[in-house]
Amino acid sequence: GVPVAKGAPATSAEDAADVAKKLKSEGVNDFVVKAQVLAGGRGKGTFLDGFKGGVHLVSEIDEVRNMASNMLGQRLVTKQTGPEGKPCNKVFVTERLFLRKETYFAILMDRGSGGPMLVGSSEGGMDIEAVAAQTPELIHNVAIDITKGPEDDKLKDLATKMGFTHDDENAQAVEIMKNLYNLFDATDATLIEVNPLGQSHEGTVYCLDAKLNFDDNAAYRHEEIYALRDESQEDPREVAAEKQNLNYIGLDGNIGCLVNGAGLAMATMDVITLNGGSPANFLDLGGGASVDQVTAAFKILNDDSNVMAILVNIFGGIMRCDIIALGIIKAASELGLQKPIVIRLAGTQVEEAVKLIDESGLRMLTTDDLQEAAQRVVRVAEIQKLAKEAHLSVKFDLPI
Repeated sequence: GVPVAKGAPATSAEDAADVAKKLKSEGVNDFVVKAQVLAGGRGKGTFLDGFKGGVHLVSEIDEVRNMASNMLGQRLVTKQTGPEGKPCNKVFVTERLFLRKETYFAILMDRGSGGPMLVGSSEGGMDIEAVAAQTPELIHNVAIDITKGPEDDKLKDLATKMGFTHDDENAQAVEIMKNLYNLFDATDATLIEVNPLGQSHEGTVYCLDAKLNFDDNAAYRHEEIYALRDESQEDPREVAAEKQNLNYIGLDGNIGCLVNGAGLAMATMDVITLNGGSPANFLDLGGGASVDQVTAAFKILNDDSNVMAILVNIFGGIMRCDIIALGIIKAASELGLQKPIVIRLAGTQVEEAVKLIDESGLRMLTTDDLQEAAQRVVRVAEIQKLAKEAHLSVKFDLPI
């Protein structure tokens, strides 16, 4: 029930040309070739090989082939990807629609209103953040009672504010909003963003580009959606952590953190920052991690080239300190840990944990004070960083 432009994905330049040929046979004379990279700002992005733009408008089938050839197999850098970019394994070849109106529409979960929020603007087809910052009066919000769903009069009013003032176009926009809301509700989505929601010169309203996010707590209800997941577009560290049921978020710092409990993890990151360091991750083991999960966590940190040192901060309650110690020992023997480790343990089975580490022969910096642990790991990480910048090798052998 949502009108979209004709098109299909392609994984090779020849596939892209075939899609264009099929569209040509259906009367399409102008094409858009889009890099299928999960990031915003593709049109203004640059591939690592220097090719500019992840969205191109072309008129010839050979141009479609050439554009696809330039994009596929490369990494696209946008304002959302970081300097390493994201791989372009597919392109989407679609008909080019000449628009007389481009608007913005989104549905998201809003904490303030405690439910879905509709967001619309007459200024679509551009950076909506810039619109919100420079002309906030052009952003219109409509809170929805999730038990009732959107009301027709509110949808009509929002469509009018977005620029769909005539009866026919207003009715089209309202119907699209309803269908998108039904999709939002049925799929446990947390965001559906359409930019632009455009109107062709013939008067038809289309969804021409979209972003959808889903609540992963409901993944078991939507296997068909999660079967489409492309892990190549995700942080490989986060993918590996998820497979081990670890709560992990990659950051830009150089001190790896391994902590039990989200609150303690946040506090640990704060203490590192207050002491002049920069966390490389948020990693919460939770309360019931096994030795294998601890080993997997260390593998993620050990394989991360940005990590210069690792801080282990465990307050043993449900999560016993001796389990962490066994995980450290197993990781050191199986993975050949090369990163210096500072350990702060306190709580359940802490004496047993310290004994295990002492008897293992591993040389690590240990303390029962978090502030001291943070100071030590920051100093060690700085030594590693300076050595790396000077092209010197600092070797930490385990055991020593």
